[in-house]
Amino acid sequence: MQELGFFCSVLIGFCLGLMGGGGSMLTIPVLVYLLGIDPVLSTAYSLFVVGTAAIIGTINYIHEQIHYRIALLFSIPSSGVVFLIRRYVIPTIPDPVFVHESFQLSKALAFLLFFALIMLVASFSMIKGERSQENSGAVLPQYRDSLTILTGLLAGSLTGLAGIGGGFLIIPALVILMRLPMKKAVGTSLLIIAVNSFTGFLSDTTIERFNWPFLLVFTSLAVLGILVGSYVSRFVSGRRTRMLFGWSVLGLSVYIIGKEALIPMVKTVQWLCHIH
Repeated sequence: MQELGFFCSVLIGFCLGLMGGGGSMLTIPVLVYLLGIDPVLSTAYSLFVVGTAAIIGTINYIHEQIHYRIALLFSIPSSGVVFLIRRYVIPTIPDPVFVHESFQLSKALAFLLFFALIMLVASFSMIKGERSQENSGAVLPQYRDSLTILTGLLAGSLTGLAGIGGGFLIIPALVILMRLPMKKAVGTSLLIIAVNSFTGFLSDTTIERFNWPFLLVFTSLAVLGILVGSYVSRFVSGRRTRMLFGWSVLGLSVYIIGKEALIPMVKTVQWLCHIH
């Protein structure tokens, strides 16, 4: 399983290099289901992988393809929320999260289900595509900064809780609210994701539990995939690739929800019916 997990780390990087984002949607399922890592710890690992990938991606956009003022406006509230969640909120979440008679919802399961729901939303954003974002109506100028800050707070919350970059939320916000061209929105979002991810990673309270040799190998393989994906992206249609990836993320989210929630629920109902 470990060999398959490391192969998938290359695939994660390949997706990031090919589409400029989305690979974090695969990182946590690979860490949890193939490599047997605790779901809560895997969110911290994901932040390191995503942050490293975002830095590499930012380099490609560093020349006139990043709007630094907007990146700063977005990053200050979002990274602040990421820090608060990783340092203070996650450690105080009880385990189990919820108990009622014979049913209990563990902290690990709660994180997995929350992550799967985000995947579900993100998949629709990917399937819908860039064109609908670029054609969206303009936002009145007096509301742009306020809405950008609010979106930054939301993106920071998702990054802090689920260990994802949040590009599926950040890019539409930059295109619709700030009217950035798509290419500049992607470059700006990569810088924001890098800041948020490393803020979350460095403020994580479980850092003493990290398996650094494993994490560095996993991340290095993902970087290799990024380089290959960036090269291949010159020859393929980005819109079609993103749509195909969106359907894959949708299928994976349905699998997680089914495996972790629906199947156990059905088995519990069958067991109760058998007793009665």
